[in-house]
Amino acid sequence: MNEINATPLSQESHPVPIRASSENEERASIQEAPLQTLKATASTEAPNGQEAYERGTTLKNVGLFRQAAEHFEKAAQDPAYALKGFAQLGFSLKQSGKLEDAAVAFRRALQVPSTSSKEQIQILYLLGRTLESLERIPEALEAYRWLRREAPQYRDVALRIESLSTRRVHRNNGHGQRDGPRTTQAMQLWQGLLRTGK
Repeated sequence: MNEINATPLSQESHPVPIRASSENEERASIQEAPLQTLKATASTEAPNGQEAYERGTTLKNVGLFRQAAEHFEKAAQDPAYALKGFAQLGFSLKQSGKLEDAAVAFRRALQVPSTSSKEQIQILYLLGRTLESLERIPEALEAYRWLRREAPQYRDVALRIESLSTRRVHRNNGHGQRDGPRTTQAMQLWQGLLRTGK
């Protein structure tokens, strides 16, 4: 018999390393290989909207809005979480001071086909407030007017429309400003959305 067959099983399960450092390096690289494969597989799979949404919600609830926005953006890639993802992305971006990006996210939420009337109203209000913060008065007015058609008594929409309309009239009379090409384009976009019922 040779020596390998003669060794008891207890010794075979615990081999004595001859070169400990090179063996440890080899074990580490073998253990990392499945992890790298797992990471590569995860990046090619469809995003898990529920998991990303839950992580984003947790981060948002503790005030980490920038980090939450990253997760909500991932969640929005899952059709089942598109509406919630975009809406919460907009909210998180707004809270972190990225108002332009927030307005884009709110608009994307409004374009999700499964948006209910109640959700649409809430998103329109947030969009209007964001546009108002950006001093994009004509666009804010259009969002509020659209909201008023859907829910005339919603929050302070009537007061906001009145206040913004008055401010717009005073601004135009006092400074002679006309709506620029960006405002005209935004108004055309809103009118197109209104015609399609969304």
